[in-house]
Amino acid sequence: MSEPIRAVRGMNDILPDEAERWEILEEKLRDWLRSYGYRNVRTPILEPTALFRRAIGEVTDIVEKEMYSFTDELNGESLTLRPEATASVARAATEHSLLYAGPQRLYYIGPMYRHERPQKGRYRQFHQVGAEALGFSGPDIDAEMLLMCARLWDDLGLAGVRLQLNCLGSAAERLVYRETLVEYLQKHAVDLDEDSRRRMHGNPLRVLDSKNPAMQALVERAPRLLDSLGGESLRHFEGVQAALKDAGRSFEINTRLVRGLDYYNLTVFEWVTDRLGAQGTVCAGGRYDGLFEQIGGKPTPACGWAMGIERLVSLLDDAGERTVPDVYLVNQGEEAARVAIRIAEALRDAGLSVVQHCGGGSFKSQMKKADASGAPVAVILGDDEVRAGEAGVKALREEREQERVPFQRLPEAISDLLLAGGDDGR
Repeated sequence: MSEPIRAVRGMNDILPDEAERWEILEEKLRDWLRSYGYRNVRTPILEPTALFRRAIGEVTDIVEKEMYSFTDELNGESLTLRPEATASVARAATEHSLLYAGPQRLYYIGPMYRHERPQKGRYRQFHQVGAEALGFSGPDIDAEMLLMCARLWDDLGLAGVRLQLNCLGSAAERLVYRETLVEYLQKHAVDLDEDSRRRMHGNPLRVLDSKNPAMQALVERAPRLLDSLGGESLRHFEGVQAALKDAGRSFEINTRLVRGLDYYNLTVFEWVTDRLGAQGTVCAGGRYDGLFEQIGGKPTPACGWAMGIERLVSLLDDAGERTVPDVYLVNQGEEAARVAIRIAEALRDAGLSVVQHCGGGSFKSQMKKADASGAPVAVILGDDEVRAGEAGVKALREEREQERVPFQRLPEAISDLLLAGGDDGR
């Protein structure tokens, strides 16, 4: 017998019990995003490799080591499974002239791909929800994106999620700071790890993002980018902070926060928690005013964030929450099996969710399955009931007498039981 085929390492199956939790969360996310005026956009999973090389930056972990790229044998084009979606949204907005009608608030939900070492909270196929505000230049949209995240944590009941902020200034300001930082790093080259020595000239700001514990003291003593910023950048950053203070939301300034993608400018932020171990970032983002030009579009101010759905799911304390049907339809006997399908469809027409038992089995075994389904009501069909034009209706979550109900009254009788159960707090 041949070896069984298994999923690709780091790309996980999401089985029904967990998938139901995902569905519940995704419904909440969509409602929340719509309440702020964000509209859904869906971009391809495959994009030209050049899109990410231009947008993210050549000297980044994602482009250097993590992208799933390959050459299309039919036309020789280099393609990449998207490692993130902001570049894709910017490409779509440029290609389809979405901003012709004015600024856009957009959101996406879907899988991303990075060839990383799989560990809890970090997978090779992972899922993100993200929001992109395109065409807005002021600090007010930065603040809105932060405040909407704060509202989500409140709505989901997530405590201990902290906001860290920094400002990267403009490209010109970063160029000046870059020279100061490189000079500092060169003086301490002997203390740099291999990655930092490699990045020192290609992308020195990424040295500040080093997770190597041996590098932290050196990073803490490095010159601060904030000290190199001009009045315009500082006013923008102060505007973001003022809006957060006015809304009563706390935050901390993290001058070492630079993010791992080259397209960011001005505001950058991370929402972090201590409940996820080493993978403590729940949501991250910032402003990326130069991205559209980098990929061949017109200058466009923009701001956005992305959050990992796997990490959100792991933070939620609703492990027992699952979707349950209103009715489990038990049927035994040849006539009952034929009628059961029609009864189930009629109940669904009435707006009820129904699981119809299939595959036969004794009445006792079917009732066990009905109880395990979580359904509050069982509808019971046997040949005798069918000949009488009736069905048994039994409450499964409370002590009530089973009753016989004519087929035409089933939706009403079931709805009454469901309402009565709700009144009891069930």
